[in-house]
Amino acid sequence: MSASSPDFILEAVDIEKSFGATSVLRRADLRIARGEIHALLGGNGAGKSTLIRILCGLLRRDGGTLRVDGQEEASPNAIAVVFQELALLPHMTVAENIYLPHRHRGLERVRAAERREEARAALAQIDETLAREALDTPVAEIDLHQRQLVEIARALSSGARLLLLDEPTANLTFAESERLFSILRRLASRGIATLIVSHRMNEIRAVADVCTILRDGRTVVNRQPLTELSDAAIVEAMGQKGAMRAETAHAAIRATAGTTVSIEGPGLSVTLPPGSVLGLAGAPGGPSRLIDTLIGANTDLHWRIAMDGALRHFAVPAEAVRQGVGYVSGDRAEKGLLVTLPILDNVVAAARIAGRRWFAGRREARVTQDALERLAIKAGSIDDSPLTLSGGTQQKLLLARWLERIPRLLVLEEPTRGVDIGTKREIYAIIRDMAARGAVVVWWSTEFSELTEICDRIVAFDLRGTVSGVIEAGNISEVALARATGMAA
Repeated sequence: MSASSPDFILEAVDIEKSFGATSVLRRADLRIARGEIHALLGGNGAGKSTLIRILCGLLRRDGGTLRVDGQEEASPNAIAVVFQELALLPHMTVAENIYLPHRHRGLERVRAAERREEARAALAQIDETLAREALDTPVAEIDLHQRQLVEIARALSSGARLLLLDEPTANLTFAESERLFSILRRLASRGIATLIVSHRMNEIRAVADVCTILRDGRTVVNRQPLTELSDAAIVEAMGQKGAMRAETAHAAIRATAGTTVSIEGPGLSVTLPPGSVLGLAGAPGGPSRLIDTLIGANTDLHWRIAMDGALRHFAVPAEAVRQGVGYVSGDRAEKGLLVTLPILDNVVAAARIAGRRWFAGRREARVTQDALERLAIKAGSIDDSPLTLSGGTQQKLLLARWLERIPRLLVLEEPTRGVDIGTKREIYAIIRDMAARGAVVVWWSTEFSELTEICDRIVAFDLRGTVSGVIEAGNISEVALARATGMAA
């Protein structure tokens, strides 16, 4: 096809972008055909987020050509983006969230009935039930999947012909993800294209037609059908083949010492020897209550935790840390990073809490530098902000807190959310190494494929948050987890 082929809704050619001396995009190319679902892949720091922000007008490119419908001066409403962190106003209704952003004059008198009908029509394109039953419901009262549909409806109401979805399934269950994919396919049949950024390869293969892969700001795979690429080829194109080798090297290690952890509660009694990896599967309600108890975020008396036979009750998270409990969340912004402090303080935070130290010690710089080197974290300086790191690197930074002080119990809550396949493999290797050094690991993930790969046994919670069973190693499969949790595999 020619560069300005009318079959393309979007053509981004030779896109360049630098921040100071750092070059983020280096003549990157991306072409999206009308009515296709296109995957944008790449390791953390490859330039995906920067490219998306350029496409939707949030950033100005330094060079290159951008055409929509063959025109360089396209309507700003032709492209709409839905970020992982949704931008809705929770106190306003579904209808108001859909139509309010499209009022161009602040003093314009809103014709409420007409605007509401426009919002209903936009939402009905993707979910007729939601449009019929929730139009006047405050956004705060609908679930996360429904909020995402409201964002998409808002984009469609503006006349968008290309949707940019950044990690759209990061906070969704498998069933919700499948419903979203069905909606995207229906929109594609109407000529609306979707660019989807995701690190979940099974989902990418389920929904996308073709992919473009970025590496170090350059396009290394351009519009290639996913059926022509294996997962290994994708990982290699992203430049992360070494991470898979590292994981294999750690897999054979076994723990020889550590703490035995017992967990008892409604429908559950398990004893975990050192080095065990216990998975938690199911919708958030059940796993999150158990996790909060393990890390001292609540005092749910239904759950009893013992370490080497001694009962433990943690009134606050700091007490849990001092008793040897580590915690890593996939929600870096809310539950992980200390964004106002430098990388050094983020790495030594757990050691300071455990030792009741609040000021920098002499050896902390060396400890931090050693941790960054062990985890292959590239940072300009240990005094830089953690926000200068890519999302996947930030996630490794949270794990770095526990390298020197291996926890007796390491609790993981979606630790690979929003990271690329290569970084996932690196995180798997880090966790296996910690288990090999004696940590008991409790791991909640909404990715059944991840749990089946990592865990020795898995506790399944049903849709009500009740324990529905414990699946032992020989019986673990995605099908078994789907049946036990009531969620789609």
